[in-house]
Amino acid sequence: MPSVANRGRGRRTISEINMVPFIDVMLVLLIIFMVTAPLIAPTMIDLPSVGKGRQPPRQVIQIVIHKDESLEFKQDGKSSPIGMAQVAESASKAQASVGAGESAVVISADRSVKYETVVKVMDELQRKGVQRVGLSVQLAK
Repeated sequence: MPSVANRGRGRRTISEINMVPFIDVMLVLLIIFMVTAPLIAPTMIDLPSVGKGRQPPRQVIQIVIHKDESLEFKQDGKSSPIGMAQVAESASKAQASVGAGESAVVISADRSVKYETVVKVMDELQRKGVQRVGLSVQLAK
């Protein structure tokens, strides 16, 4: 029950918050964090350096996704329109003709293309076992 103060004529309740327990809890938490912070060792991440990369691919297969979400398959300077169903099949055949790990597939999409379309193309390539798939980006100027 709240404390009651008798001031003059009537009885009034005191509606003040006792801050002492709150301050005690905060000081205990501060001490706990100050003691445990030096004990936590930062983890080291082994980042790859520039010289450790694989050899560049001998052949680059490019899949271009246009604004209207139509697909184009580019290989050895030749380009041809292609459907979603034939993308993975054509890429896996092109990779098999060159050799395992010696060709890369690069997906280039227009800025206004839905991300869902790019993910569908990547999913189709992954299901057919196409390796070394990357995304083409344009560096900010």
